[in-house]
Amino acid sequence: MQQPPPPPPPPQITGVSVAPQSVAIAAGATTQFTATVTGDATNSVTWSVNGVAGGNSTTGTIDANGNYTAPQGTGVAVTITATSTKDTTKSGNASAKGVVPGTYAATNNTQVVQYTVTAPADAKVSVEFGLDTNYGTPTWQQATPAGGGAVSLFVAGMKANTTYHMRGVVAFNDGTIFNDADHTFTVPSLPTGVLPTITTTTAGTRQSGVEVLDLLSSGSKVDTVITDLDGNPIWSYDPGLGSGVIPQPIKLLPNGDFLLNFAAGQPDGANSQLQEVDLGGNLKWSLSAAQLNAALSQATCSGCNINVVGTHHDAVLLPNGHIIVIAALLNTTVVQNTTVTGDVIIDLDQNRTPVWVWNEFDHLDINRRPLSFPDWTHTNAVIYSPDDGNLIVSIRNQNWLVKVNYANGTGDGSILWKLGFQGDFILQDSQGVADNDPTHWFFAQHGPSFTTSNTAGKFGLILFDNGDDRGYPVTTPSPGSCGVTGQPACFSTIPMLSIDEGGKTATVTLHPSAQVYSFFGGNAEVLKNGHIEYCESTTNPATDGDIYEITADNNPSIIWNLHVTGQTVYRGFRLPSLYPGVQW
Repeated sequence: MQQPPPPPPPPQITGVSVAPQSVAIAAGATTQFTATVTGDATNSVTWSVNGVAGGNSTTGTIDANGNYTAPQGTGVAVTITATSTKDTTKSGNASAKGVVPGTYAATNNTQVVQYTVTAPADAKVSVEFGLDTNYGTPTWQQATPAGGGAVSLFVAGMKANTTYHMRGVVAFNDGTIFNDADHTFTVPSLPTGVLPTITTTTAGTRQSGVEVLDLLSSGSKVDTVITDLDGNPIWSYDPGLGSGVIPQPIKLLPNGDFLLNFAAGQPDGANSQLQEVDLGGNLKWSLSAAQLNAALSQATCSGCNINVVGTHHDAVLLPNGHIIVIAALLNTTVVQNTTVTGDVIIDLDQNRTPVWVWNEFDHLDINRRPLSFPDWTHTNAVIYSPDDGNLIVSIRNQNWLVKVNYANGTGDGSILWKLGFQGDFILQDSQGVADNDPTHWFFAQHGPSFTTSNTAGKFGLILFDNGDDRGYPVTTPSPGSCGVTGQPACFSTIPMLSIDEGGKTATVTLHPSAQVYSFFGGNAEVLKNGHIEYCESTTNPATDGDIYEITADNNPSIIWNLHVTGQTVYRGFRLPSLYPGVQW
């Protein structure tokens, strides 16, 4: 009799998969994992956490249905394993992170809180905040220590007397995102009389970001202020150095801190304090004029054997971490019975030790005195050219921008060129035709900046042309002032120039006039959207200041205007946000 065929062998179990593959939940919360066993329709598995069946109070627990509960009060990063009950050699893994809710604390700045999140694995942490639980405004991301750990972030950009919602966002390296619980914080009101009245008008699509105001002192008012584009102060800093102290400049550093130089009195740089300050209002370090002179006396660099008044007007952080500063220098030997004020450019290394000095008394003609002698040079800005490692220095009382052979600290300090009236360049109109009217140059200028990504050879510049001594070329060699009999009327402009270093031509590609004449201060830049922003330090009345965003043409439309009442504005400029690399 023929035997029936043997029953088919049971299906071979070939693997186990677990979903989701990665999850992040709040400490004490529960989430469900599911297992799929290839070759077993019943998907029969046992569950373990970090190799412990069912887990424990330290790692979190998991029940027979795959419900994992993270431990209370502590953060964990664990491996969840599902093992086939029919073939215990087959298993699948997933990861789970339990995150303790973040906390926040007050800082020295009443508009800023410090938010701390501890991630149990490698991650990047940020905070988002806003007027409701849609949030909408992010901080930057900061990485945890290797293997995870606490990250503390300053949450800045909030208006006074306003309640905000905020939550931490943890982006783990495996792609898992954890959104912290919602927190609320009510920003207190600011003291009355501390900040000036700031108003704005908008007549078009403005470039987004925040506005940095470098204000001049007025009684007890704070001079370092950042506003949103509706004029609401969202950050300010008072160094506590007394009235009459002016911040020149304000620079956002790559580490998220601000570099500020405070000085008071004359000559420029008197009682100076160069500071690094974080968003929470904490002073990281400072360098006084006395400390700088002590460092100069110990330095070994050529030209460092000087005694300066102090730092003033500008500072530039270089890619290598060095800081370029301007310092005033008094000289009683170059002109008989006269104390002449000139400037030096000092390169401070990462330890704020002077390593390179450029002295204007060594490179410029003391007999050239277009404006305000014996305040001979009145240097007010430095910009760094990464393309060739050199410096472009704005020397207001010479009506020049000069390019200095810095060569990333190895240069001999020679002047490579002078840009301006009686300089090395031919001025051309937008058609490339030589412009022989010397009053079309800039005079007593402030705040140059690059308009192109290239910064050497052929490149673009824009600046604020105050125009104070626009009469100088008419009455050469005697100094002349605008607005007096026989001289041009006083007006300020915002020239945009295309520079050809090889051909020594400066082509005016755009030359709009400012709204009013501003005899000091100011700056200009091209914004990301192609508009021009410029600052008029003093406007109408002369105690006020204005910042404008305009279209880039010779008959520009005003897109946006910020007006400060009762304080003049040395510089005003747009930042993408209060955080490097973040656009608001």
